[in-house]
Amino acid sequence: MDKRRCAWARGALEIRYHDREWGVPLHRDRRLFELLILEGAQAGLSWSTILRKRPAYRMAFDRFDPSKIVRYTDARVRRLMNDAGIVRNRAKIEATIANARAFLAVRREHGSFDAFVWQFVGGHPVQNAWRRWGQCPTETICYAFMQATGMVNDHTRDCFRWRAVQQRARGRR
Repeated sequence: MDKRRCAWARGALEIRYHDREWGVPLHRDRRLFELLILEGAQAGLSWSTILRKRPAYRMAFDRFDPSKIVRYTDARVRRLMNDAGIVRNRAKIEATIANARAFLAVRREHGSFDAFVWQFVGGHPVQNAWRRWGQCPTETICYAFMQATGMVNDHTRDCFRWRAVQQRARGRR
């Protein structure tokens, strides 16, 4: 019998991401930065497109090392614009560099990016209990980031991951 999943997880990549990563509380700064960048890249596109491009993003953006990304030059931006493995949108590429600067500034001020972002939910994931996917707010990049990093558990109640993510969240913080 197939497991019940959130309605958005349809293709093989989406299912794998849903089952292993989405909604699991994340506290490693580099992974938080990766998801921040990928969520921004996704704007106007499907998440499955970004998941397919994720390995190329990791290579193109130095495995999401913000201390390397802040040093990118115009020449590097031009090379990225020619990389078919990523979304070749100058504004999104330049936003990645600007976000690396902001990320490092936040980390300097707060000790970690993790400490900064998790303060918005009191250090503990918000445990929602949506009956169906349409009830879940999904309008902004910020909220999608919160879903992806487990700051909110937006698995629907009939999804096999809903309770597992709840239990896992109790084990940290």
